[in-house]
Amino acid sequence: MVRAVRRFQHVDVFAPRPGTGNPLAVVLDAEGLDDAAMQRIAAWTNVVETTFVLPPASSETSYRVRIFTPTRELAFAGHPSVGTAHAVLEAGLAVPRALEGGGVGLVQDCGAGRLPLRIEGDGEARQIAVQAPPVAVLSRMAADEPALAALLGDRLAPAGAAVIDGGRRWVVAELRDEATVRGLTPDFGGIAALVAPHQAIGLAVFARTPGRGHDLVVRALMPVGDGYEDPASGAANAALAGYLHASGQAGDLGPHFVVSQGRELGRDARLVLHHEAGRTWVGGPCATVVAGTLRW
Repeated sequence: MVRAVRRFQHVDVFAPRPGTGNPLAVVLDAEGLDDAAMQRIAAWTNVVETTFVLPPASSETSYRVRIFTPTRELAFAGHPSVGTAHAVLEAGLAVPRALEGGGVGLVQDCGAGRLPLRIEGDGEARQIAVQAPPVAVLSRMAADEPALAALLGDRLAPAGAAVIDGGRRWVVAELRDEATVRGLTPDFGGIAALVAPHQAIGLAVFARTPGRGHDLVVRALMPVGDGYEDPASGAANAALAGYLHASGQAGDLGPHFVVSQGRELGRDARLVLHHEAGRTWVGGPCATVVAGTLRW
C-alpha cells in the first residue's frame, strides 16, 4: 500500500513559550482525505482538536479548514483557528492580505463561515487573532438557582451567571476573586447538572485581576468523560468577552485585555481579547513544537 505523505505540525497555541499553551495537530495538504479518514486521524492524534487544511474554495479566502475532536467535527473553535493560521504561514501555503476593516491577515473558510484572522509581527513575536462569531446572551441566572447555588454558593460575585452562545454554548459565572477561581476544585457532576438543561458545552468561571499583569483569570470546565478542563480556550474566552461587552460589564476592562488560563494544569497561557464594532477578536502567540510529515 502506498501511503500519502502530508505535511504535519504540532502547534502550541496561546503559548508565550513552548509547553505553556494548548496543543493542536495540523494536517496540511489534506486534500483527498474523506470525512472518515479525518475522524480516524483526529482520534489517533488524540489531542483535543486536529485541523485539516484544504485549498480555498474562492479567491476571497486564504484556505479552507475542517476542525475535529477525537470524536466529532466542530464548526468553529478558537485555538484551532489561531494555530492553523500559524501553521499555514509557517508552511508558506498562504500570504497575508489586506483585511476589510483594517490590518493584514488571512481569511479562513470553516463550518462557521468566513472568518478573518489578523496578523501582527513576525517570527517568535508574531501574534494571530481570529474574529469570533457573534455572541448572544440567552438568559441570566439567579444566584439562588438550585444547581448554581449548589455548585458555587457564596463563591459567586454579585454579577452572577448567564447562559451565552458564541458558536458554542456556555454557562459563564463570575467568582469573587482570582484565588477563588484558581482554588476551585471542579465538581463535574455538579457542572453537568448545571449546564445540561441549557444544552451548554460547559462552565467558564472567571474573576477580574487588576494590577496582576493580566486582566482576567478564566477556567473552562466541561463535563465530558471523567471531566475535562481546557488549558486555553479561544472559544470560551471570546464568548465571555462578547458577553461582558453586550451586558455592559466590561467597563473596567476596556476594549483590549489579557486573560490568564491553564496554571491549574501546569500551563500558563496568555490570550489577548480585543472588542471593536460589536465583534470580538481572540488571539495570542503560537509556537511550532513538531514539524514533519504524516504518512496515512
